[in-house]
Amino acid sequence: MDVTGARPLPPVAAHVDAALARMDAEVDWLMALSPLDNVALWEAFEASGRTALPELRYIDPDVDLHAARRRLLDLPVDRVESPLLSGLLAEKQRELDRQLELVRLRGTDGFVNASIDLFGGVEPPLLALAQEILRDVEPGAPLQADAGIDEFMAALEAELDWYHGQCPGFHAEVVVDTDLNSLMMVNHGTFYVDGNLRIPQARVQPLIQHEIGTHVVTRHNGARQPLTQLKVGLAHYDPLQEGLGVLAEFLAGYLPGERLRVLAARVVAVAMALEGEGVPAMFDALHTTHGLPTDDAFDVAVRAARGGGLSKDAVYLRGLRDLVDYLHDDGDFEALLVGKFALSHRVVLDQLLAEGWVVGPELLPRYMTHPAFADRLALCRSLPVQHLHHMEPAS
Repeated sequence: MDVTGARPLPPVAAHVDAALARMDAEVDWLMALSPLDNVALWEAFEASGRTALPELRYIDPDVDLHAARRRLLDLPVDRVESPLLSGLLAEKQRELDRQLELVRLRGTDGFVNASIDLFGGVEPPLLALAQEILRDVEPGAPLQADAGIDEFMAALEAELDWYHGQCPGFHAEVVVDTDLNSLMMVNHGTFYVDGNLRIPQARVQPLIQHEIGTHVVTRHNGARQPLTQLKVGLAHYDPLQEGLGVLAEFLAGYLPGERLRVLAARVVAVAMALEGEGVPAMFDALHTTHGLPTDDAFDVAVRAARGGGLSKDAVYLRGLRDLVDYLHDDGDFEALLVGKFALSHRVVLDQLLAEGWVVGPELLPRYMTHPAFADRLALCRSLPVQHLHHMEPAS
């Protein structure tokens, strides 16, 4: 690992940091909460007149949850040499413990509380913002879905080649999966793409900038840090990561109104799921009341229903809102790219930088090289979240 100019962690901190990183990879809670056979789920839902859904099925966790929890809690976090590092590592230890509980309680009455404990619920101002977006934001200009998996993979390979040209050590593993419950995602550094993907050509680059330019680039930059948690993610890093990802779509030139509407719909669906509503009720609210297309409404509803009511999807709009507030306050954009962390860690990161345990980002997203980047970022520093979208792709 190249951490030129960085100060190595003291021995106990380095041991705990490495152990937490291994456990982060071992506890794949996202895969454990990804429903199987999504096409069959839709077919059964449609056949029922959109009134019933089969019970969601998942892969079995390939980790002994109780043994993993014992190993996690046995880590000597209280003996970490630096109080600054001890606080960050203890916070991550608590988050991993909550993730183990989330998987253990999958499909039980305790799942919702575990989800709220880990990701938060839906606070009234966030729900009000989501409802405002669904009421006032118009979808973008209708575009033909003229790019399939072959076109997307060609663009992706060109993007990865560009990054490799900037830094020979850059690497991203790519997996094409025909049973993915989202178009694409990065999980533990691997980029998963739906093999049945079909999107407008104008959305190819913005989505690549979201996934590669945010999630993979910050993982790469985090891998250069002595503190491995900046590679795998400090506690509660999801809102900032997803906020940066969505903002990358805007900065790449095309964040359509319907994309913002989907993020808002996720908040509404999470709020309903936490109140005990099922997929039929969520689908009806999103499709009939708020006008989402059937595929988006169904996808959003199933995602919110995962495990018995998963509140993670509210972090996308929350993260974008909080990131925009940060930029309105003249926050440093480039500083957000040194690794994966929460906005609340910014002060701590400055301290880590002063201590020599953090170095600046080695790679910056490709969209930052675009001639219009400065003007686009300036818009993000002035416009409210509900205005951060495009009616048509940038020329």
